[in-house]
Amino acid sequence: QVRLVESGGGLVQAGGSLQLSCAASGGGFNTWNMGWFRRASGKDRVFVAAIKWSGGSTNFADSVKGRFTISRDNAKNTVYLQMNSLKPEDTAVYYCAAARFAAWEYMTGSPSEFDSWGQGTQVTVSS
Repeated sequence: QVRLVESGGGLVQAGGSLQLSCAASGGGFNTWNMGWFRRASGKDRVFVAAIKWSGGSTNFADSVKGRFTISRDNAKNTVYLQMNSLKPEDTAVYYCAAARFAAWEYMTGSPSEFDSWGQGTQVTVSS
């Protein structure tokens, strides 16, 4: 059974940084493509970033390019989202997700490509 647990959320001032972590269990992490999504209050869940199972390729939403980075440590079954130059509009619940069956080459960042989700962690950026 896959389990994803996010941590690292909190309150930060605009311009600040946070690092989110997602610890995975269930076996096979080093074969899973991983992603981060976020849902702002009253809005739909949207794609933020994704990383290939090998760590050799990444993809970002335009809104976070140049500010966020995604990385993974397959030895620790953990994926990270480093968020820099945070803005109030980054305020949301951030979710970690695993795309265990989708081929990286065809992934578009659609939530339907991800089969397992964490419970989310709140990030609040004050102005």
